[in-house]
Order: sequence, then C-alpha cells, then structure tokens
Amino acid sequence: MTAPAAPDYAARLLTWFDANGRHGLPWQHPRTPYRVWLSEIMLQQTQVSVVAPYFERFVAALPDLPALARAPLDRVLALWSGLGYYARARNLHAAARACVEVHGGALPRDFDALLALPGIGRSTAGAILAQTWGERFPILDGNVRRVLCRWHGIDGWPGAPGVEKRLWQLAEGHLPQARLADYTQAQMDFGATLCTRRAPACLLCPVREGCAALRDGRVDELPTPKPGRALPEREAIVLQLQDAQGRILLQRRPPAGIWASLWSLPEAADDDAARDWFERHLDGDFARGEPLEPIAHAFTHYRLRILPRRWPAVAPRAAVRDNDDLRWVARHEYGALGIPAPIRRLLLTGSDR
Repeated sequence: MTAPAAPDYAARLLTWFDANGRHGLPWQHPRTPYRVWLSEIMLQQTQVSVVAPYFERFVAALPDLPALARAPLDRVLALWSGLGYYARARNLHAAARACVEVHGGALPRDFDALLALPGIGRSTAGAILAQTWGERFPILDGNVRRVLCRWHGIDGWPGAPGVEKRLWQLAEGHLPQARLADYTQAQMDFGATLCTRRAPACLLCPVREGCAALRDGRVDELPTPKPGRALPEREAIVLQLQDAQGRILLQRRPPAGIWASLWSLPEAADDDAARDWFERHLDGDFARGEPLEPIAHAFTHYRLRILPRRWPAVAPRAAVRDNDDLRWVARHEYGALGIPAPIRRLLLTGSDR
C-alpha cells in the first residue's frame, strides 16, 4: 500500500466525519470558548457518554466563565462530584478566576496565554483554539496518539519524550488548511468509535490504505503499552459518625493530595489512629463501632482498600462543632458538597439501613 499524503489523510477523515461523526454533542450547540474548554477538561481520561450529563448539569448551574469564577470551590466540586480526577475541577476554578483577573473575564485567544492557565496543557490549548476559532493547532489526546502510532507504525510507549515529540510532529503535519474544528472532532471520534483500543473496525476505516499497523499485522501491538509495574495497595479506616438527628460528621480533606479539598469521612491509617481521633472529638465507646463491607477504590498510582466503621447516635465533645474542617451534614445536603464517589455511595447506602 502507498500511504496517502497528509492533506489526503485529513480529507478522508473529514469525509468520514461528515457521514459518521458525532454532531450532536451538548458542547457543540452552542460552541462557545467556555463550553469547549469545559468539555475538554471533563473529557480528559473520561468517556463522552459519562461526561455529557455532568456537562449539562454544570453549565445549567454555571453557564459562563464569570459564573464559574464567582462560585465557591465547594459548589464547583459538588457539581464535579462523581467525575473523578478532582484536580481538574480545582484547576478549572483557578483558571476561571485567573481569566477574570487577567483576561477580562474571557478565555484568551492566544496559545501561550492558554497554556499558562492551570490545568491547560498543549493538547487542550490546541483543541480550544481549533474548535472555537478554527485556528491551525494540533491535538494529541489518547485517541490521536493511538491512531498515529498505528498509522505510522511508531514503536515505543507514546508517553516517552522522544516518541511524544515525533507524534506531535506527525499530528501537525496532518493538519488541513480549513475546517479545523471539524477535523479536531473527527480525530477524537475516529479514535473513540473505529480505531479503538481493542477490536478496531479496520474494514470500515477511512484511512486504512497506508496504515502501517494494518499492513504489517501489528494493529494489536500498537501503540506500545506503558511499561508495567504492580500498583501498591494501601488501607484506610473511615469513620461514619452519626448524631442523634441522623446527620453525618464530614471532614474537609487537605488542600493537596488525593481528594484535595473534598468533604469526606474522617480517615485514619490504622486502628490506633482511629481510636485516637474518635476519643479526641467524640463522647462514646469506640469499641462499639460496626464494621461495614470494605470498599476497593483504584487511583492512578495505588489501590486503596477502604474499611468503613459506623457509630450511630454519637455526641461530639463540647469543642467539636461546625467549623472550616468539620461539619455535620444531613442527607439532603450531600448534593451541595464535593464528596468522593465511593464515600458518597457509602453514605447513601448507609442512610437506608
């Protein structure tokens, strides 16, 4: 097979997109800088089918960038709760405030200025500029990396610096002269629906002519997987403490680290630390805590085994009351707070007992 020239590659992809691409996504109607930016951040490491309802709920509550900048962080985290990777939400909020302070309440139409905002990398900046203003910038998300590695027969893990540099060059070389918004979406749609990670639909591929992986029988080998290593495992005890009114005591997480700034159950590394926390904050019998079913939760860098214990009708010591880091919360108030998904599920299940 003879590989098509770069303009022909883009033309074939655009022809496929016109007939088969996704044209009814909520952030496409209307396609504003704010909505494109929000969708790009939400779509990082998350599928379209998951993102769509979160996006619609988010823009209904915070319809534009100034509204996002004015909102308390707790409100933003509550709207984000369940999407995971909460640093994205914190960066989104910080970037909105920076835009109000520095860019007149709007996203800047400049690559370097976008790149300087929290949470915006090279690919996201390119996607915003291409989709919003039709500017000629490449993207390199997971879908595009996979497609380019297969089509060009690129060996090596795509996250390695040398491989990534080569992929950026190829992505830029394939850019068409026009229809940059459609081409950007076409690349994402093509990788998500045809050139998928597993069982790609090569027979339906609009650019199958010239694909090195298909030619050489290496479709299942490329892209090269990331060098593997076993994820470490950790355990944590969480304390589900309920007062006489049925409210649960929540504690705000530190501003950095896992679940930063979210509201969660008090956590301890082991039994002694859990007892110490309990006795410093509450009047009651620590030994009467009821063990609940463990919860397994995976983060990027480790696996966490959550060991919940529940104490009904506990009373706080005189010094413990609502403050910046501790709060008694009723079930109907959960929706106003950013709470990690496994903890939210635990609270909602526990309240039905």
